[in-house]
Amino acid sequence: MHMPLGRIPGKSSKYSWPNLKSQGAFLLMLLPGLIFYFIYLYLPIGAAILVSIKDYGVKSGIFKSPIASPWYKHFSFFIKSPYFWPLLRNTMLISMSKMLLGIPLAVMLAILLNECRVNKLKRAVQTLTYMPHFLSWVVIYGMCFILFSETNGLINDWLRTLTGSTVPFLTNPAAFRNLVIGSDIWKSTGWSAIIYLAAISGIDPQLYEAAYIDGASRAKTIWHITLPSIANVIVLTLILRCGTILNAGFDQIYVMYNEGVYSTVDIIDTWVFRTGFENFNLSLSSAVGLFKSFVSFLMIVTVNQISRHWGESLW
Repeated sequence: MHMPLGRIPGKSSKYSWPNLKSQGAFLLMLLPGLIFYFIYLYLPIGAAILVSIKDYGVKSGIFKSPIASPWYKHFSFFIKSPYFWPLLRNTMLISMSKMLLGIPLAVMLAILLNECRVNKLKRAVQTLTYMPHFLSWVVIYGMCFILFSETNGLINDWLRTLTGSTVPFLTNPAAFRNLVIGSDIWKSTGWSAIIYLAAISGIDPQLYEAAYIDGASRAKTIWHITLPSIANVIVLTLILRCGTILNAGFDQIYVMYNEGVYSTVDIIDTWVFRTGFENFNLSLSSAVGLFKSFVSFLMIVTVNQISRHWGESLW
């Protein structure tokens, strides 16, 4: 008699009702989490889809507002608008710079902390590097203003004394973009290094002992043991970061930017916020938000498929 592959005679499937019923207490524990995700994630997604394909009006509401003609009108308007490519370029450039600079620096910091043999120095450096993670962007902007203000900033005071000129860090578009990227890396590197430091601590010490017996230097043990051993963590981090590639840091940029630097730091999220809440065009802002989510989903699927060639993936 033909039987489906993987089915053991005399045993029911693990997804059968008796087996699921026996796990009732555990399934009940999952219920609050499922309700939370349904209310705060899936329902808003459905509402955003409806708003994006309609000419939404506050008085009419979501269900009584007329469907746009054609239904993809708002998506088409954004893609054909003069804002599309500048916003996409700024978002990708800022996000990619944060990722490509932040991940290697976090890995390097974790390796340096692991190689440090002075425990007091190691703890002090680790504390100082991950403390900025707990500062809000409002506080960090205040620090940047004190340091980089053209009129009375500390760094410009030094430049004025040494060279007689100043640099408009907060109003020059190119300089301000570098300030945004640098401040984010300063804030997040120490915290991100904790993940890699935990991965390094899980490496078998016998591998290092064997390498030292063979005469390997510290640099060679790092290259041939430490980095290959944490490669899976680095790849998984890269995949997750690629999934948020269009999230260039709304809270940071919204707190720090001004109209003079829109050309280099105005990203999709800040444009959506102004369009939706300042201009009150909720249909267009919802369509752009869905477009961003769709691109992020494609990115994480693509990077995950590529990473499978190295034996690492999320699923």
